[in-house]
Amino acid sequence: MARLHLFDLDGTLLYGTAAPVEISRRLGLEAEIAELEREFIARRIGPLEYAVRVRELWAELTPEHVAAAFTGAPWLSRIRDTWAEIRRRGDYCAVISLSPSFFVERLLEWGAHAAYGSRFPEVPFTEPIDPAGILSAAAKVEIADRLCTSFGVERADCVAYGDSMSDAELFATVPVSVAVNADHHIAYLATHSYEGQDLWDAYEMVCRDG
Repeated sequence: MARLHLFDLDGTLLYGTAAPVEISRRLGLEAEIAELEREFIARRIGPLEYAVRVRELWAELTPEHVAAAFTGAPWLSRIRDTWAEIRRRGDYCAVISLSPSFFVERLLEWGAHAAYGSRFPEVPFTEPIDPAGILSAAAKVEIADRLCTSFGVERADCVAYGDSMSDAELFATVPVSVAVNADHHIAYLATHSYEGQDLWDAYEMVCRDG
């Protein structure tokens, strides 16, 4: 039976950072995004309020900023090699993230079968945030179920990779999970724990267990 590998983005594929942080850095807004991140991590704001405030913060955002943030971000090594191996085995790989879809979907070019993020207006922004397009931790499970249907696999065939509480619901849903450079809130929920900067090594933990 084929497997479906589900990857978080922020803090998982990106080492020690998040897509909004990398985008904000290109705009010279490191302090402002750091404060928003602290509020979100402390759960003083939820995904929707975070998205609304980020959209306001990025008033000057251009496609060039997004491209530079993506290219210059500190990615884990061998992401493309890992996904090519997953494809070679006849398995599937997808990215599900709360970060903006205009950043997340760029990973389709690296070999992901699917990539989902929160839907923001087209850059440069002229429209407000649509609340219906902003993802939550629960939405990760819903998207995973839709992907299972699409690829003809079951939850029992899924492997989740993540680093924080936004991945907890998904970790609880699938039988195999890898905490990647994870905080203490999530590491104990995982069947495997990886510390490092090479996605292949995290993937091999799953392969060794069959």
